[in-house]
Formats: sequence, structure tokens, C-alpha cells
Amino acid sequence: MSNPNHQAKIVTRFAPSPTGFLHIGGARTALFCYYFARRHGGNFLLRIEDTDKARSSAEATGAILDGMDWLGLKHDGEIVYQSQNADRHRAAAENLIKTGHAYLCYLTPEEQAAERELSREQGRAFRSKWRDGGTPPKDAPFVVRFRVPDGETVVDDLVQGRVKWNNQDFDDLILLRADASPVYMLAVVVDDHDMGVTHVVRGDDHLVNAGRQKLIYQALGWDVPAFAHVPLIFGPDGKKLSKRHGALGVDAYRDMGYLPAGLRNYLTRLGWSHGDMEVFDDDEITALFELSDINKAPARLDFDKMAFINGEHMHMADTDTLLLYGKKFFEDKNGGPLNAAQMARLTAALPHLKTRAKTLIELADKAFFVTRQRPIEITAKAQKPFKNDAEMRLRDLLLVLKDIHKDAWDDHSILEQLNQYIAAQDIGFGKIGAPLRVCLTGGAPSPDLSLVLELLGRNEALGRIEDCLKTYFTD
Repeated sequence: MSNPNHQAKIVTRFAPSPTGFLHIGGARTALFCYYFARRHGGNFLLRIEDTDKARSSAEATGAILDGMDWLGLKHDGEIVYQSQNADRHRAAAENLIKTGHAYLCYLTPEEQAAERELSREQGRAFRSKWRDGGTPPKDAPFVVRFRVPDGETVVDDLVQGRVKWNNQDFDDLILLRADASPVYMLAVVVDDHDMGVTHVVRGDDHLVNAGRQKLIYQALGWDVPAFAHVPLIFGPDGKKLSKRHGALGVDAYRDMGYLPAGLRNYLTRLGWSHGDMEVFDDDEITALFELSDINKAPARLDFDKMAFINGEHMHMADTDTLLLYGKKFFEDKNGGPLNAAQMARLTAALPHLKTRAKTLIELADKAFFVTRQRPIEITAKAQKPFKNDAEMRLRDLLLVLKDIHKDAWDDHSILEQLNQYIAAQDIGFGKIGAPLRVCLTGGAPSPDLSLVLELLGRNEALGRIEDCLKTYFTD
């Protein structure tokens, strides 16, 4: 059957099962679907595969949607919930029965187990005696099975290349259970067809399913979508990603202070490449992304590379973005919401501090000196520079700094005045730098001293020095 996918508008879909958080492997697959659709002016759809009632939950669905929203994965159209399409799935199964591509199987559980064991011993696929018909037992329960045809199935996978299966190796799989509920393998085919999906992009653990599903497509007389099976993500040790490797969900990386743009960049680059390109924004990746550039080999998580790429996005981010995604971290560091004065200092400081951090947690640590409220508590350990002539130097510096007009309160002018003081006193910068920094920051991580003074602002900086002298030195 001809495949019109090269002519039709490209439609991809992300189809997670709502049994937990948004896994980073799933998020990467969704990103591949998203960028491929955007690259070709197509649609990126979302389907929640919630047919497993025992494991699916509204909470997990909410977690997946929240993760996608935070990551910036905007789907087109309404969300499709697979459980709502059961009647449509059953109708497709009935059609297959009518056309001879499916049959009613009355095997008892014991007979099914015996047949499965026999087929295993003989090295063949499962076949039911009911595939050739017969008189059914009265009022006996049955399942609907797919009648696998003879021959060979070939899938030209856009990542894995040409893959062939002998149909004799495929079981006569169940389409409808005894309670008439549809199984995953049928539901996926029907939903993808009804949603107009042209390209099925998913993990390569589904590769063999492509062969089975192609047979169902053909039996229903439907066009077969293009398949692209993406290698799984491995841990840094080269083994399948698991809990022992640490964070598995997108929400965990959000909580570790990664920016959505940074994680999008890293996950997309994990297994996809374009020359030596490492750091890119959405417009750049949309203009370049092709499924053919996905690597066949599994990709390994590299947390150092992840931090590096996120740091680059921290540098590129504007202040509003950092305030939006960093709000929780700034408030956690502060012990509560920031007041107007703190927000003003933080807003002014972020352009200078963002280049020094790789995550929002690091940024909150580095910005803490700006948001600390007076009077600053200075620990005994941090007070070590308060000895010898430290008090005299601080009082001198208070006068020097007070002489700088508020209109000239900038990094360059402040540094010039400090240098003039140490030159006149014939001392090293360390004589004034260490005690002054403690007064201004309480020992918190901070940049160059003159920049610290500029970012605090004249009134705040002078006030902190005065507090320090009053609290930690005798008059």
C-alpha cells in the first residue's frame, strides 16, 4: 500500500501512560516529535494512554501535563484520552473479524497456558486452534485474536533503517479481552489513524511493535505511518537508565534549578546532532531538526554537559525569565517572599550574577548577599577578619564611601576610591577587602568587592557597614 506521508501535512504525537512523572526519556521523545513537526509546519499532538485503569491515575496525568507545561512543550489541539475511544477500538476489531483478519478464541486459561508452553518448546509463535474455526462452546467466554498472515513484514525505520520480520514469529495477539476491552496494540493503531498521525516517533523498545502494528494497519486497509524508533537513554555507566542513576523525572531537574530551555537543549542534543553544535535555542533547532540525524546508538547521560549547557542558557536568559523560574529558589534562600527593596536589588544584580551560575540554585546562592536583610548576622567563623586594625579601616572606608555621590555609585568609581585609599595608606587590598566583604555579605559568596558595593546600592551598603561597626566593634 502506498504511503502518502511525504505529501501529507506531518503530524506527530506524544502518547505517555499516566502511571507516574514525566520521565526524561519520554520528554526527549516528545521533544523529537515536537521539533520535527515544527520543522515541517506540522502538528504535535498529545494522547494520554490511560487504558490501564489499575495503574493510571489523575495525579500522574496532572504530573505529566505539568512537566510538559514547565518544559515548554505546547501541543496542538485537544488532548486525546485513549480510554474514551474504546467503542471505536471495538468497532475496528469487529471489522477485522468480518474481513477474516481476526477470530474469536475460546481457549480456556489452562488451554492457553498449555499452547503457549508448546509453542515455546517448538520455537514458534502462539497459534490458537480456533484460528481455523470450529463450533464454540455454549456461553463460553472468548477473546478476539488477530490472525497473523503468512509472509514477511518490512519496516523502513527512519532511525533504525530497514527491519524485517518473518510473520511466523508473531503471535496471534489478543485485540479484545474477554470483557471486550481493547488491548494496547489495537488501541494505538486506531488512535494514531484517527488522529491523522503520519510519523510515529517513540523508543526503540517498541520496534518489534511496529511490525505487529503494520499488519493491523494493512488488515484495516489504512495507510501505514512512518516509524522512527529512538534509542533509549543510558546512565553515565552505560547501563539502562534507572533509579540508581538519580533523577529520572523532568520535575526533579526543575527542582534542581535547571531552566526549561537548558533542559530542552540538553535532551534534544542527547542522541541527536548537527555538526559540532552544542548550544541552541528553539528557533535554531526548529530550523535544523530532522529524524535522520538521530543516532542509532543509545545516548548516555552526562551531568557535567547538562550543567554546562544549562549554564549557557542561564547566561542568555533575560532577567524576567530568571525571576520567573528562579522565584522559588530566591524565596527559599531568603526564608520567605522578597520585599520590594530586595526585589529591586535582585533585579539589578541578576545581569551581573547570571554568568557565574550553572543552575538557579547556584544563582540563588550567589545572589543571597544582595537579598539579605539588615542587620546581617555574622557568624563567629565569618568574623575572623575582624582583628587588628580592621575597625579603623572600616571606619575610614565608611567615610571614603560616603564621599561618593549617589550618581557616581558604580563599580568603576568605587574601585578607584578604594585603590586611592590603599595607596595612600600603603597597604594591600586584603587589609580592607576581607573585613569589608564580611560586613557587606556576612560571608556569603559574592563577586568583586566594588561590584558588591554597586549592586547593594549606596544606602544599603553604607547601612550594612554601620550595622557591622555598631554590632561587632566597640565604640
